[in-house]
Amino acid sequence: MTFDPRTITTPVYEALDGLRSQPNQDEARLKEQKSQAVELYTYLSTWGMLRLKAEEKALSQEGKKQVVKKFFDCLEFLSGMKNLAGDGGLVTLKKLDTDEYLGLTGLGLAVAQEFSFWANAVYWNVKGE
Repeated sequence: MTFDPRTITTPVYEALDGLRSQPNQDEARLKEQKSQAVELYTYLSTWGMLRLKAEEKALSQEGKKQVVKKFFDCLEFLSGMKNLAGDGGLVTLKKLDTDEYLGLTGLGLAVAQEFSFWANAVYWNVKGE
């Protein structure tokens, strides 16, 4: 079977492009979105999937929260794992066995890399944090 890199790229690009094109967004919200998309990989590799999922509820900046939600939407879609993106995602992650959790984290890191790349392309004219 041949792996097509667009499998990961396409849903990530569409998620960020969809966020970017929502109506009535100010510059501050766009900066939050771009910043969070770029920082996902570092956060995930440092703190792990459980902490990132918990952080989704704790984030006070709506733009950052939107990106984390889109990240888990993409991860659920790409992994085929149900109940990852919603409110029950933390419970789903806690119930995984070690191999499933580590495999999902590996896929998550690949998805986070794509978020970082596409953030600079989609938010090309958004400067600063």
